[in-house]
Amino acid sequence: MGKGGGCVPSKKLQNARFSEKATTIGRDAPIPTEYASRSSAEGSEAAALLPTKLKIFIVFYSMYGHVEGLARRMKTGVDGIDGVEGILYRVPETLPPEVLEQMKAPPKDPTIPEISASELLEADGILFGFPTRFGSMAAQMKTFFDSTGQLWREQKLSGKPAGFFVSTGTQGGGQETTAWTAITQLAHHGMLFVPIGYTFGAGMFNMEQLRGGSPYGAGVFAGDGTRYPSDMELALAEHQGKYMANVVKRLLHH
Repeated sequence: MGKGGGCVPSKKLQNARFSEKATTIGRDAPIPTEYASRSSAEGSEAAALLPTKLKIFIVFYSMYGHVEGLARRMKTGVDGIDGVEGILYRVPETLPPEVLEQMKAPPKDPTIPEISASELLEADGILFGFPTRFGSMAAQMKTFFDSTGQLWREQKLSGKPAGFFVSTGTQGGGQETTAWTAITQLAHHGMLFVPIGYTFGAGMFNMEQLRGGSPYGAGVFAGDGTRYPSDMELALAEHQGKYMANVVKRLLHH
């Protein structure tokens, strides 16, 4: 992640200050050392006052694109809150290419980078997304959590807010238990679990259409793999992004 550089005073500002000194130093005379030092200090102070956005990492594993669809819409929600930025990351794949090919998994989007455990330290909040495997997180995400051992040893993630979103094949396939069983990962790190509850309002009670998601977080029903997130599921994902962004702002600004 790039770091911002120093601030260079604008020509307009420099010219205004130059006119104030023109009578004593002349048009072509060099600016006195003490003036240059003061100008440089003022520029540094101005740079320090520039607002920096809070960062929410959206860290996910998606084999067929269902979880990725939620992740992208979740970023839209995060980015919609002033002063907060959502950043998409994948966890590393653990299956060999030949196995993925046999499973007819589409290629990964190269514009979304893989994340390492140490990079989690840069996040102000994290949303983890993953499909279910027999009611709990997929092995790829569990392998990533297993790689955070050093962070756990030093409790580097303690106090950091985190939430979950999931994908399951059926209505009874683990929309709640997949998030539920993942809470243990956060508990051992001392992280703060942020569920969405029923803050989505009437949308949480909609019975007119099939919809994934629960009080634990957004979700999608994948069915046999051919069903992708519905408008309602995507709207819930966007809501979770906004909700998480607002929670992080409140935690860090008060």
